[in-house]
Formats: sequence, structure tokens, C-alpha cells
Amino acid sequence: MIRLLVVSLIWALSFGLIKGRLTGLDPTAVAAARLVGAAALFLPWLRARGLPAATVVRLTLIGAVQFGAMYVLYLHSYAYLAAYQVALFTIFTPLWVVLLDAALERRWRHRYAGAAVLSVAGAAAALGWSQPKGALATGFLLVQLSNLCFAAGQIAWRRERARLPASRTDASVFAFLYAGALALTLVVSLRTTAWPAFAPSPIQWATIAYLGLLASGAAFFWWNQGAAQVNAGTLAACNNLKIPLGIAASLTLFGEKADLPNLLASLLLLGAAVWIAQRADSAPISL
Repeated sequence: MIRLLVVSLIWALSFGLIKGRLTGLDPTAVAAARLVGAAALFLPWLRARGLPAATVVRLTLIGAVQFGAMYVLYLHSYAYLAAYQVALFTIFTPLWVVLLDAALERRWRHRYAGAAVLSVAGAAAALGWSQPKGALATGFLLVQLSNLCFAAGQIAWRRERARLPASRTDASVFAFLYAGALALTLVVSLRTTAWPAFAPSPIQWATIAYLGLLASGAAFFWWNQGAAQVNAGTLAACNNLKIPLGIAASLTLFGEKADLPNLLASLLLLGAAVWIAQRADSAPISL
């Protein structure tokens, strides 16, 4: 649990840093650069001996979805949204976590439908109770696809970690996840990135290094360690710790502006949705 709290504090600053310092850089190239740092960080601990090929493939695919696809979608959303909006819309991740967990465990709880309705209302409040159009709609969709990838990766990692021998450390396999993420990101960049034009300034390189080594490398490792040690409900709740912290940082440290009444209404509705989704229902439905 402590790991999840520490990571949430680290991630809270990432929203404003990405929007404030990396605007104008190709987002897929930024994702690839971050993942190079994350993979390099864990490469010295990689221990492939004794791992079945099928396990390596599964770990690589988990990383490709949880980190690779997630980052490509997430970083592209900053072209359409303010940093606080990106932070706010990641609040749907816990709902994806509990829904995916319910589907895999073949059970459903009536409260999930109510949580979904409240989530839609919360998003509507954040958007000023109007139908999202144009850039706002595109950004919202990108963040939701990113949330889905991150949630799916967390659930898959929890299951895969349980298959590994207790004697094998997380660090000894984590480079496989980043390798999968980096491979997918590089494949996407072949179609989307003009690499000769990718020329970050020194401060941008420093920001990318911070995001790659700490916010991506160490933080995702700590997050997945924590995710394997808690139940789906606790994991869903912890996914939201970064939301108020990220919004507060974006509005105060990075000087963004927001409609505070709508923002407060949105947070209350979305918080209620997550609370309802996490509560145990006395009458689960088997699928």
C-alpha cells in the first residue's frame, strides 16, 4: 500500500510537466524515449534463465499493453486537453479495473451499473454538462483507451505474477515488460514520428529523463509490486490517489485555469462512482 501512495505523489507532478515542458514534441517519440530509460534501469536485474518462453511472451505482451499502448494514447491526449483534464479523466481507470476483474472472475455486481452511470455524469460535469465535441471529445477518447490499457495490464500482471515462483523477484522479470512496451512504441513511431526533427532542448531532455527513470521506470515497478499485493477493490481506489494531487499541481504549480464549480461537481460524482464500484454487493451474478 505504501508503494502505491508514493507512486501517486510522483505521478501527480507528471501531468503538468508533460503539458508545460514537452508540448510541441512528438508524443510517440517522447513515449519511446521514456521507455528506453525505464528499460535501461531494469536491464541489470534481468534474469531470463529458467523462464519458459511462454512466460516471456506473456510478460512482453503485458508490458506492450500496460505501458506501450497506454503511453502512446495518453501522451497524444495532451494535444487536445489541459493537464488537469487529463488527470481528471484518468479517474475512470478504477472502474475499468473492477469491470475487467469482474469479467475475468465471471461475476457481476449490480452496483457496477450505478457506478457507470455516475461516472458518465461526472464526466459530463467536467465538460460543463455539454456534449464533448472536436478536440475535447478526441482527447477524452484517447484518455479512456489509455485507461483501459493500463487497467488491463494491472489485472494481467497480478495474474501473471501469481504464476511465477515465489523465489523469483519482480525486478528479475520487469525488463521484459518495458521491452514489450518499447517495441510497440517504436513500431508505432515508424509511421508517426519524424525522428530527424525530434530535437528536445536540454530542459526537455532532463524532463524526459525524470519521467523515464522515476515516473515510468521506478514508479511503474513499485506500482505493479503494490498491485500484486492488494485486492482489486483496493487497487481501484489507489488508482485515483493521483487525481486530486495531479489536478492541484496543474492548477497551482503550473498555472492552469478551470471552472472550479464544475470541477468540484465532477470530482464528487466520479468519487461516488468509484466508491460504489468498490463496495461488495451481497448478490453477485455469475456470468
